[in-house]
Order: sequence, then C-alpha cells, then structure tokens
Amino acid sequence: MEVRLADCAGFCFGVKRAVDTVYEQIKLGKTIYTYGPIVHNDEVVRDLIEKGVRVVESKEELKLLQEGSVIIRAHGVSKEIYRILEEQTLEVIDATCPFVKRIHKIVEKASEEGDHIIIIGNAGHPEVEGIMGWCKAPVYVLDSVEQAKSITLDEGVRYCVVAQTTFNYNKFHSMVEIFKKRMYNISVVNTICNATEDRQRAAKALATVADAMIVIGGRHSSNTQKLYEICKEECDNTYFIQTLEDLHLELPKAARLVGVTAGASTPNKLIEEVQNYVRINF
Repeated sequence: MEVRLADCAGFCFGVKRAVDTVYEQIKLGKTIYTYGPIVHNDEVVRDLIEKGVRVVESKEELKLLQEGSVIIRAHGVSKEIYRILEEQTLEVIDATCPFVKRIHKIVEKASEEGDHIIIIGNAGHPEVEGIMGWCKAPVYVLDSVEQAKSITLDEGVRYCVVAQTTFNYNKFHSMVEIFKKRMYNISVVNTICNATEDRQRAAKALATVADAMIVIGGRHSSNTQKLYEICKEECDNTYFIQTLEDLHLELPKAARLVGVTAGASTPNKLIEEVQNYVRINF
C-alpha cells in the first residue's frame, strides 16, 4: 500500500515564523507570554508551555501583567490590544502573519473612507475578531452560501469584502458571486493566502484518487477543518486526527493508496510519524 503526502501540507510561512519567534525568545531566557495560543495546535502550545511560555487569554489578564515580553499570535489582534500593550511597560514582539496584517490595513483604510466591511470567515475565530478590531464602520461576518443569500444589504452603501486567510477558496468565490448577481456595490479583495489555496487544491487532488485520507491538525484549527471538509467530499474514508494516538483507521480491504495532508499549524515531525506508522502497520 502506498502512503502519499499532499504536495502542500504542514507549517505555512506565517505559522513557522510565529513559532520560530517564540523559540528564539525562549533561548534568550526571557519571561514570555503569548496573547492567546501562538497557533492552533495543542501539541505545539503544550511544548511551549513546558518550556515556560505562558498564555494570556483575555484583555483583563493582559492589563495585569507587570513585566515580561508579550508575543502577538500569528492570527493577529485588534487595534485595542495594541493600545493596551502600549500602555503597559512590556516588550511587544509582533508575530502576526504578514498576510493577516495586510487585511488589517485594507479594512482600516476602506472603513475610514466610508465602506462597510464584509468579512467572509468564521465568527469567533481569533483572526476574524482581530480583523473586526480594525474596522471603523459597520462590519458583517458571513461563513456560508446560505448566509450570503439571506443577508439584505443597503443598495446605497459601498461594501469592502475580504476573507479570513484560511477560508475555503471555492466557497469564498461562490459567496462573492451571489453579491455580484444581486448588484450590490462591492469591492472584493481576495485575502485568502496562497499557501491556503495551494494546500486546499493539493488536498482535493490527492483525495480524488486516494482510498483513504488522513488530515492532521489541531481540533480548533480552522484551516485544518476546511481541509477535512474538502477531502471528505472526495473521499468517504477521511479521518481527522490531532496526534498519532487518534489514528484508528478502518481501511477498505482493497485500499491501495492512503493520502496524508496537514493543517498550517502541524509540525513536520508529526506528519512524518503518521506516515511511518501507516506504512509499518497497514
């Protein structure tokens, strides 16, 4: 049986940059905090905590800090969080993904010019909450074709449409087409990062020919959940795992190809462990 890794899988540029930043600061012997988990992968976060990194979960907790270095997570934060950090006597190390930073600038400028903002993404996701924190005008968060069809927008208002960087590429374009058909006055900026598009396309291509697919990533990882959805549409035998311990395969007897893909916050070491385990045990 062949075990094949998708052409694009695992750490993306923004996540690698953020994780490397934390490990570099650990080597300097500092007292380190991250505002929220640095990435959505429990294994990575657990290792950092074991090395002394502390996770700050709220604005109130952040305001109580008296010393140390605060690293801003890859997902980015609102403008208010930057203001709070400026008022504290703390070192701030910004590990926000540059592609997320770009969205902050887009929505801030557009809303200053009077546009209302539509974010195509998952409400409650830290990246989306951070983007909302840079909007100075009304903002809407939509994550499905059904929501795009049901929402009623003001025909006299101009809207700027952006996307969560890890959103489903095809779903984003389907939702945008709905707005265009309804003749709304919109300006669309496709802010899904290239790594996300490449990862989703590679996962789909592999899932179409695989007898089973294994998707590796954190349970709270939005981009990994979307990879699972994409693979499941193409391959019934699709499994979502966070660690090797979660791997309980029930492969068809005639299975000849098992595909593997992984979310943007999944370390290469874990991907290799899963591949090797499947090769040896199945």
